[in-house]
Amino acid sequence: MTKPKVASDWLAACAGCHMSLLDIDERIVEIAELVDIRATPITDLKKPDEDGVAVGILTGAVNTTTNQEVAHQMRERCQILVSMGDCAVFGGVVAMRNFFKLEDALRRAYVETESTDEEGKVPGSPELGVPTPVRAVHEVVDVDIFIPGCPPDADVIYYALSELAQGRTPVIKGDKLHWH
Repeated sequence: MTKPKVASDWLAACAGCHMSLLDIDERIVEIAELVDIRATPITDLKKPDEDGVAVGILTGAVNTTTNQEVAHQMRERCQILVSMGDCAVFGGVVAMRNFFKLEDALRRAYVETESTDEEGKVPGSPELGVPTPVRAVHEVVDVDIFIPGCPPDADVIYYALSELAQGRTPVIKGDKLHWH
């Protein structure tokens, strides 16, 4: 039997969700035995397979045109899309930017901060895309499974991946929302 392919990517986020994924520790070997881990921010492959994957996982909010493109590509290339972490599920901390003028937020972040060097300037490149209002992933593409948390607990991530790897839909409610 062919292992289901799994891909992940992060959008506007701190990487905490992927760190929490790594916090499943040696259980990642169990997951790797059940699935074919493909594109992730922590592997050499950076885009989901053109012929598709069974499960796509997005972390982070959508805050640029590049993030939109990544979300659309993941949705097109996966059978099940998982929105993981508060930024992906709700917009999270990133969405606080929506309360300010974009120019003011970018100036403060890149020009006026105490840690900015003398040449402080707002970065710009086609690779970064154009900033947009911050949105949760489901506001841009259809999402099948939501795993909230900042970041989600490693045990919850392990549970969800185990269920998905075995062809089951994880139910993230009750004690699965906060596992301790």
